Amino acid sequence: MVETKRTGRIINVASMLSFQGGIRVPAYTASKHGIAGLTKAMANELAPHGITVNAIAPGYMETDNTEALRIDPDRNTQISARIPMGRWGTPEDLATSVLFLAAAGTNYVTGMTVPVDGGWLVR
Repeated sequence: MVETKRTGRIINVASMLSFQGGIRVPAYTASKHGIAGLTKAMANELAPHGITVNAIAPGYMETDNTEALRIDPDRNTQISARIPMGRWGTPEDLATSVLFLAAAGTNYVTGMTVPVDGGWLVR
């Protein structure tokens, strides 16, 4: 985009563990903290070129990656009880957040990591 002098949007995928320490997933947590930092660094570097860089930070989502947690009755109950919205997120929840960050109305939003977590981080 810089070389071709095009403005645009870069939307990274972080995680709610970009904000927390996590349990039993140190490598994952470190990589997601890295994405949050990279998002900020890229936002600083690319803003003068009209390129915004943001990230979404999914919480617990209904995906293949979380199937083991969802089918474990104890863990599913614990996790669901901790989410203020009382449910796991869906891919559609993420799609709407990406559309928001890609919209022309957010051309003055850059360097942000937006939680999409049903309120997990506010507890």
